[in-house]
Amino acid sequence: MDIVKIGFVKLGNIGISRIADLLLDERADREDIDVRVFGTGAKMTPEAAIDAACLLDWGPDLVLVLSPNAALPGPTKAREMAKEKGIPCIVVSDAPAMKAKDKLKEGGFGYIIIPGDPMIGARREFLDPVEMSIFNVDVMSVLSATGVVKLVADEIDRVINEIRAGGEVKLPQIIATAEKAVAAAGFSNPYAKAKAIAAYSMSEKVAELDVKGCFMMKDPEAYVPIVAAAHELLGEASKLAKEAREIEKYTDSLVRMPHSRKGEILKKTKLMEKPSA
Repeated sequence: MDIVKIGFVKLGNIGISRIADLLLDERADREDIDVRVFGTGAKMTPEAAIDAACLLDWGPDLVLVLSPNAALPGPTKAREMAKEKGIPCIVVSDAPAMKAKDKLKEGGFGYIIIPGDPMIGARREFLDPVEMSIFNVDVMSVLSATGVVKLVADEIDRVINEIRAGGEVKLPQIIATAEKAVAAAGFSNPYAKAKAIAAYSMSEKVAELDVKGCFMMKDPEAYVPIVAAAHELLGEASKLAKEAREIEKYTDSLVRMPHSRKGEILKKTKLMEKPSA
């Protein structure tokens, strides 16, 4: 197989879904894959998921379904549709998807669950388009600098290579803990690594606070400060994650791993050197 066709179904929004398809072709020059994306905006109903059938008709070799809480009916419908067509499917979701982990495994689905991709503070008194946008920027900073995006990209690339080889395809079944994410980032400085673990752990706490503020509290006088606090905490996590990356820059040891045109993963650590296989 020369070109692997990859379909991304985005139902609702989590931080990683903003950039997941771009992680595979950061310079838009990769020749070994073809990518299509179907998104439903903020909503993730079963009716919206059914519309994803047009993507499946394209005949992808691999489908990724990205959504909050993969246990909900919409994401469940989307992945079942992929399964009915015999297409390998990887679910990418957040902490509430943990309750669907065993069913995903039993159903033969791959999954990457990211506890540090937090729920937003979705209270009308607090959340407007600007706050929503800033929150997602901060989430992407944490996921990027702490190694989550590298972990996700590595796993998708591995599956692509297995599909191309024509043998057994082993779909990932991963809970992206702070330790796993930071290991993928490849930090050389222990202080950078410690800051990254701290940033990711703070992001996990953001998810906990926003769930509490959005679902467990009824009085605006109580829940508005909680969701506001969660967003403030995420802003600090973003700063800490960037500090971790800056430490690696100071010693000219920041790992960069771009794709070649043929999809190979290249590597370099010195800014002025060329990446190589």
